[in-house]
Amino acid sequence: MQVLLLLAGRSKRFWPLSEKTLFPVCGKTLLEHQIDRLHAAGLKNITLVGGAHNLKAAKKLTGLPAIEQQDLALGMRGALLSALPKIKKNEPVLIVSGNDVVDSDAYRLVVEKSQQADGALLAKRVKGYFPGGYLSIKGKWVTGIVEKPKPGKEPSKLVTIVAHVHNDPKALLDALADADESRDDGYEQALGALFHTKHYAAAAYDGEWQAVKYPWHLIPLLDLLLKQQSKASIHKTASVHKTAVIDGAVILGEGVRVLPFATIVGPCVIGPRTIIGNNCLVRSSSIGTDCVIGFGTEVKSSVLADHVWTHMSYIGESVIGNNVAFGGGSITGNLRLDEKIIESQVGEEKLPTGLTKFGVAVGDGCRLGIHVSTHPGVKIGAGSFITSAAVIADDVPEQSFVSMKNGTVVIRPNRTKTNDPADRKKYRKSL
Repeated sequence: MQVLLLLAGRSKRFWPLSEKTLFPVCGKTLLEHQIDRLHAAGLKNITLVGGAHNLKAAKKLTGLPAIEQQDLALGMRGALLSALPKIKKNEPVLIVSGNDVVDSDAYRLVVEKSQQADGALLAKRVKGYFPGGYLSIKGKWVTGIVEKPKPGKEPSKLVTIVAHVHNDPKALLDALADADESRDDGYEQALGALFHTKHYAAAAYDGEWQAVKYPWHLIPLLDLLLKQQSKASIHKTASVHKTAVIDGAVILGEGVRVLPFATIVGPCVIGPRTIIGNNCLVRSSSIGTDCVIGFGTEVKSSVLADHVWTHMSYIGESVIGNNVAFGGGSITGNLRLDEKIIESQVGEEKLPTGLTKFGVAVGDGCRLGIHVSTHPGVKIGAGSFITSAAVIADDVPEQSFVSMKNGTVVIRPNRTKTNDPADRKKYRKSL
């Protein structure tokens, strides 16, 4: 079985964070978590399909063979038009989306189902309404996919996940070539054509599934990954002060330092060389490499990438990019006053996140001054600086300089370059 792992999307919906497949959660990138699950299912023949923006880094990280998608505007159809001619024509292919995290059992299930048909589609069995593509089924076979039907009009309880087996890759390639190029659903058109000529089975799946499209999706993904962590692991080079508390399934990486009276409540993953400062509380979180969680900070149910610095801060249900610093007393609001679902602005509309707790998403290279506060669901674009005592209620564009003037937020272009993380080594030496 050949596997094509599709990574070519530009992660636009993941803003303000950068390339989602390479974002670290629980010590590994999203891409590495997916590959681990494919390997656990016995699927070793994996080829990455990406774009010029991410393929070099993905290939370097994994060492896997890679194919560049030539036309990113064509979506999945473009990825497969680039990749299918370069793989074996007589061997089944499993197409996997880089957006979805499922158990290894899901891959085993769809491969098993495909052995009784011309192919198979993985599908999550849902209990309530989900805005996705529902499978239409007649007898034993899939007859179509209905995208986002109105509630109550679903043709089944099965929502497709892009883990699809095609036993005849050439037939799929031919169907893709015949798709209407004026539409953006070329792969779905190809599937519709194949359903008329071949038999595809539905692999009904009841296990864990987390799609990762928007930054807030990393919060439930974190919960999913931490649930699978049952044992503590402290690297032999890590140091934990005798007054610090390590409670539960906590992983401390190489060179981690936990200073006096700090508490880490598992499950948690703390990356190499990170410092957890005096009187800090870290719980149910993933913290990357070379971070400094400074005095009196609480980090709760959050994902922090690398080189994140805090001081007397509260970070709750938030996702923080690389090389970000929080000034003393900075606070992330993560719960609405009415405790309803938090919404976040995407383009011209506000989307429900599905979460009652979601703090802030901060892009790479940002600096927040002392006593900065953020409202729930806010996103801060990469390279932005926010001056002291600002209250951020709306999204901040990239490369912005934000200040408060007479109680009003003022945003102008940021002309100050963010320091390289290496420049902060002098501060680490004093800790």
